[in-house]
Amino acid sequence: MAENRKPLALDEAGLAAARKHLDEGAVTPAYGPWRDDIVALLNGALATELICVLRYRRHHFMADGLESPSIAEEFLVHANAELGHADRLAQRIVQLGGEPDFNPVGMPERSHADYDEVNDLKAMIRSNLIAERIAVESYRQMIGLIGDKDSTTRRLLEDILADEEEHADELKDWMARA
Repeated sequence: MAENRKPLALDEAGLAAARKHLDEGAVTPAYGPWRDDIVALLNGALATELICVLRYRRHHFMADGLESPSIAEEFLVHANAELGHADRLAQRIVQLGGEPDFNPVGMPERSHADYDEVNDLKAMIRSNLIAERIAVESYRQMIGLIGDKDSTTRRLLEDILADEEEHADELKDWMARA
């Protein structure tokens, strides 16, 4: 039974377009219609990661209680991981020809997660678990929105998502100990 299918072939017009506008680096015209939207999504994720860095670092220094020394150290580990995510997001924004938004003015409004000043260890863990779950959901949604429009950004988000899922699982376990 013969298949009615179109053979796999490269788009020659797309290849010709890639020969132009060399100042745009890796950003070829195929990114065009989605680039600004993707940069906006990444800047929202950047704000979220930066808020998480600040919250985790505060919790690291403010943690108090029987289990606090080990959990406080883990808060610092998570803060550093979130900072790594922020750096990777900022780098991708620049690769796409955008500008990473590090402006602290309005950062809480751009972030998907909240900053808080709770002082109870269990409340800190809960707050961070909520933020990680929000990060998981927002990265899942971004991955779905981007789909095959930008495979490099999608892979970056999938990698960060795996870290956020691991953080959420750790925090869930800590809730039982605190």
